Amino acid sequence: MRQDWEPEDLIEVWTLLEDDMAKLRNKSGANRLGFALLLKFFEVEARFPEDAGDVPKAAVEYVAQQVKVPAKEWTAYDWAGRAIKRHRVEIREAYGFRVCTEENQAQLAEWLAVELCPVELSRDRLAEAVVARCRRQLMEPPTPGQVGRLVGSAVSTFEERFCQAATGWLSATTRTLLDELVVEDVGGAEGEGRVGGGTAFFTELKADPAGLGLESLLGEITKLERVRRLQLPPELFADVSEKQVAAWRARASKEYPSDLRAMKPQMRYTLLATLCHVRQTEITDPLVDLFIQLVAKINTRAEKKVEGEFVKELKRVRGKEGILLRLAEADLSGGRGVHAQSARGGGEGERGPLPRAGAHGAAFVLLESLAADAQAVAEGAGAEGQQHCLPAGDGRDRPAQEVSGPADQGGGALRRGGEDPSGAGGAGAVVQGRGR
Repeated sequence: MRQDWEPEDLIEVWTLLEDDMAKLRNKSGANRLGFALLLKFFEVEARFPEDAGDVPKAAVEYVAQQVKVPAKEWTAYDWAGRAIKRHRVEIREAYGFRVCTEENQAQLAEWLAVELCPVELSRDRLAEAVVARCRRQLMEPPTPGQVGRLVGSAVSTFEERFCQAATGWLSATTRTLLDELVVEDVGGAEGEGRVGGGTAFFTELKADPAGLGLESLLGEITKLERVRRLQLPPELFADVSEKQVAAWRARASKEYPSDLRAMKPQMRYTLLATLCHVRQTEITDPLVDLFIQLVAKINTRAEKKVEGEFVKELKRVRGKEGILLRLAEADLSGGRGVHAQSARGGGEGERGPLPRAGAHGAAFVLLESLAADAQAVAEGAGAEGQQHCLPAGDGRDRPAQEVSGPADQGGGALRRGGEDPSGAGGAGAVVQGRGR
């Protein structure tokens, strides 16, 4: 019972009514005060206080004023004498309650084991359920200590029956494989030659995936295959509440292999079977998510690689020599000025008007070295080539060095550009062609 009471609460709960006062007529002193306090306490709690400290001090003072007995007489009340036993009998009869016998306690324990333990894990709530059931049956509940022992007995009974039922579903092969999960490794590699996997797999079984990656995915697949080899029946825990299964799974995860080996076989098999049963679902669902994430990661990397290759292709100019050669041939045949652009190192080149060589001639500047095949075609087209060597930086003010082409072609030859004589600059070629 709570110890802090507000004045209005005291008046509402601890006020003695006319019928209550009638029961006090033949009592006096400490017995009068003690009977009045026991009466109101039982009315609130449906049980008797275990000692004087269970009754709030504020209630003692308030009731003492009503019965005209000093509050200090409460300490003189005999808790082991005949008077208190007689008072309890009288109060039970007044409210129509009976004593909870040992037979009644056994029935309460059985009721807990069958009805509440399969769905309720909190022992405090189980104890509250016992007190509430006693009130409904107009039976004085056992003392708090007795209720605690009663609840413990009910839980033990339920666990024993639960383990017996779960073990009954397991085949001899499955039990052997479950034992191999916690068997002590003696020499050699851990779990070597065992389908169960040994203590190494038992530790691995309780662990979550290491991270996103192919190795983690394969590890989870292997773990799932090993769990399925245990051949656990699908209907093993079909009639058990999810809350109860989760509690046994958590309990198994906290146990060490040595502790499990020391347990009774039925308890060990139930704990291991619960752990493997739940882990099979816990591994399967995240495994799908892990596979989806891994595929998405691979796709992202592939897209980035393709985009990178595409950008490189855009930056790279293929067949520059052929493009420039076709421009030269078109200009030589049509007599129009042509602007040529070249790229050096993937960037943009210089462009500008080229001087005309004649009425039907054209000139173009190549800021890039030409391949041998382009040179040969240009020579065949009757182009006159001049080589301009540019120094590093802006060397456009330097004079060009003219290189004449073969005389038998009717014009200059197209020559590859080289470095300038000082070795400090790129070279380009100015080609002039005349129409024939």
